Amino acid sequence: MKGKPTIMRRSVPVAALAALTSAGLLLSGCSGKSSGSGSAEANAATKGIVNASDEKGGTLTYANSDAPESFDPGNTYYAYVWNFSRLYARALTTFKPGPGVKGNVLTPDLAESKGKSSDGNKTWTYKIRKGLKYDDGSVITSKDVKYAVERSNFARDVLSLGPNYFQTYLKDNEGGYKGPYKDKSPEGLKSIETPDDQTIVFHLNQPFAEFDYLVSSPQTAPVPRAKDKGADYTKNILSSGSYKFESYEEGKQVILVRNPHWSAATDPLRKQLPDKIVLKLKVAQSTIDKDLKAGNTHVDMAGRGVDAQTQAQLLTSSKEKANTDNALGQRLVYTAINTKVAPFDKLECRKAVQYAIDKKAVQTAQGGPVRGELASTVLPSDIPGFQKYDIYPQKYDGENLDLTEAKKHWQACGAGNVSTTITARSDRQDEVDAATSVVNSLKKIGINAKIQTYPSGKYFSDYAGVPEFTKRNNVGLMMMQWAADYPSGFGYLNQIVNGKAIQKSGNSNISELDDPKINALLNEAIATSDQAQREKDYAQIDKLTMEQSVIVPLTYFKILMYRSPKATNLVSTSAYSGEYDYLNIGVKK
Repeated sequence: MKGKPTIMRRSVPVAALAALTSAGLLLSGCSGKSSGSGSAEANAATKGIVNASDEKGGTLTYANSDAPESFDPGNTYYAYVWNFSRLYARALTTFKPGPGVKGNVLTPDLAESKGKSSDGNKTWTYKIRKGLKYDDGSVITSKDVKYAVERSNFARDVLSLGPNYFQTYLKDNEGGYKGPYKDKSPEGLKSIETPDDQTIVFHLNQPFAEFDYLVSSPQTAPVPRAKDKGADYTKNILSSGSYKFESYEEGKQVILVRNPHWSAATDPLRKQLPDKIVLKLKVAQSTIDKDLKAGNTHVDMAGRGVDAQTQAQLLTSSKEKANTDNALGQRLVYTAINTKVAPFDKLECRKAVQYAIDKKAVQTAQGGPVRGELASTVLPSDIPGFQKYDIYPQKYDGENLDLTEAKKHWQACGAGNVSTTITARSDRQDEVDAATSVVNSLKKIGINAKIQTYPSGKYFSDYAGVPEFTKRNNVGLMMMQWAADYPSGFGYLNQIVNGKAIQKSGNSNISELDDPKINALLNEAIATSDQAQREKDYAQIDKLTMEQSVIVPLTYFKILMYRSPKATNLVSTSAYSGEYDYLNIGVKK
């Protein structure tokens, strides 16, 4: 899942970075309880639910430094939107609120139970719960789930921002189905059957052992055909969750209120605690941080952590540090190398980039070790199947990176001095700072890269995720952060290394890697029911990808979040990139 206006700020001063590094080491050991914060202690939400409460009432306030690409559950790919969307959109399955890997426990949501597989994992059947209603009182049916999948996967010219798993793996994709906006037939997609209003059956073109994970995507949240307005559906979303939209001001604010037709009897997961949920959009990160500490904001929706200045303040105060959580979230920060833009279409040139980028300098630019450990693999260290190795080891002469290997491969590449463009998200200052560090590294071997920034809400729909744009604008390198779609090697790797995942817009395989061996091994892995074998396959895919040198792993990203003492039921879950689980957060009165 993909983790924003150009705001030029100075990088963290050297003295502050030194404080961050030492404070980060202290944080890893966990401080004691903070005074005045009840049960709070550093990293408490990575171990359990903090301020557990069933108290109802009040207004819960979120803030975001940008506006998400879309609130449409079928047209989004950011982890924090998937997390937030569960308040108003119920998928067939989801994850139980729980700390760390406990938050990876899959559970039925809209469905009564997990899927029943047959035909060697090629056919999956689900029964949705009885008595489910939308916020207008109309009944939710299995046909609405089928329609949601059709619109989100087979109308890519209208809704292109989410993943395309169903389009790839449903049986009659090859039959030329054009999606519900062009194909008006009542039958629709033949590979999804709805024999009655409670039953839905998926027929796949190959075995898919992890299909229960796949249907946890918000693309299976029901959408009634009669209410769908295509790209404009985001303006009038019909809720199947515990909250509904009261108002939506694009780029400004979202207000959710209780869904009067939601019933706890049909939903064992949600508690429906606050009276109202307010999401403020396009708020400067520094302002979000101040409002979190003041209690005016309860959750930073994007879940990317505080900015550098706030980080320095938090980690140098034992009292403030007690209200922080430093979590892994199955994420990797990396530089993607565009295989379709010269000279990076040559393997030797890409290998030179691997050796030339000073990863320690990038780590420092991002905020030090508290923001992530140095990486050498595509799979993050907290994904099942991870194996530690390094085929492009970096050597240092004191504090300086040894560029011998980088220069050797660049000479073999034969490109000489070149100019290229590197993209980054403008409202992610740490990403811009990391890109600046990459530029400084590459300059030393003859690569002159110019940074071009774009807002995160459009980064994949209009810029880095549009192959024609990157070719036309000589974009050879792209800053990227990726989190697992779901907690497995396939859920992490498929959308960024599978050639079948490349899209004209909303593309996540931004290196445009299309290697037949990797594609085939992904298909082979997902077909086997043996989890241990799948994990071995994922480790092999990781190494094959690194041999192609299309991704430069920088850090296994960690978040430093401020945990509001005024919020209840806060728990950091790796199922949503280490963010707090948004399902049942409440407000202390």
